[in-house]
Amino acid sequence: MITPLTPELLQTYRAQTYHTLPQLRLKNPQQAIEFINERGLAYLWPIKDTEFPSLWAAAAGNRPVADDHDDPGHITWGWKDSLLDQKVWYYARLLKRRNTFVSLELAPYLYALSPNYGSPEDDFAEQYQMGTLTQETKLVFEALLEKGPLDTLALRKAAHLSGKASNTAFNHALDTLQMDMRVLPVAISEAGRWHYAFVYDLTHRYFPELLEQARAIGESEARQKLLLTYFRSVGAATARMVQSIFRWSPEITARALHRLVDNGTLMADLSFADQKESFFAIPDLLR
Repeated sequence: MITPLTPELLQTYRAQTYHTLPQLRLKNPQQAIEFINERGLAYLWPIKDTEFPSLWAAAAGNRPVADDHDDPGHITWGWKDSLLDQKVWYYARLLKRRNTFVSLELAPYLYALSPNYGSPEDDFAEQYQMGTLTQETKLVFEALLEKGPLDTLALRKAAHLSGKASNTAFNHALDTLQMDMRVLPVAISEAGRWHYAFVYDLTHRYFPELLEQARAIGESEARQKLLLTYFRSVGAATARMVQSIFRWSPEITARALHRLVDNGTLMADLSFADQKESFFAIPDLLR
């Protein structure tokens, strides 16, 4: 028998975990740090058609990101910038190529599933030789490897990707390197016409401890940890939603989900509103 979920049930649950209730809203940088540590994973801004906690919603409430630069909710951008070089979290364009916060406790589990297996530099060279990485990605990675941390403008110059014709290729390379946990923004620079630019560094140089921490974590353990973190935030989701967030294959997603069902961590075969797909949920949601 399929157990029904209701929109009201999920909304009530997520209002708590997303901190969108007025009494739970974030008011300062320390509370932002605590929120990321509590949730493990969160976006900077809410993403259309994607259920996930965000720093914006936790400070501004459940409403769209405002176009008005004076909107109080944009204080979250300032928190992110002011804490970028403090190593209080891992921040990069990760999940779905979006700006994602990861708690330092959870980061090794995400890193354990990245394409970094032994020596990050050797891994990169091998994958490039296999043809899975672009020339532009190689140029950006090697520029940072040789020069050290660089702001966006200096990085483009060092990678020989300064021209307008290189905009798309450079941005795609930078996104790919961030999603693979090879590169991340580590500070803000006053470089450029707008006196604002990210400074990038290599992940294994900025967070060298990640390599050793991740080495002891197996793939199955990492996926279960990430899934549990995800479901504790969203309450319930379909297998397709999980695939969309983590970029796992349908087979890997199904296997990971059913491991959690088998050990009682998740419930399966739940119905929700008029959705045709069945949902998985944490038991606490229906208690």
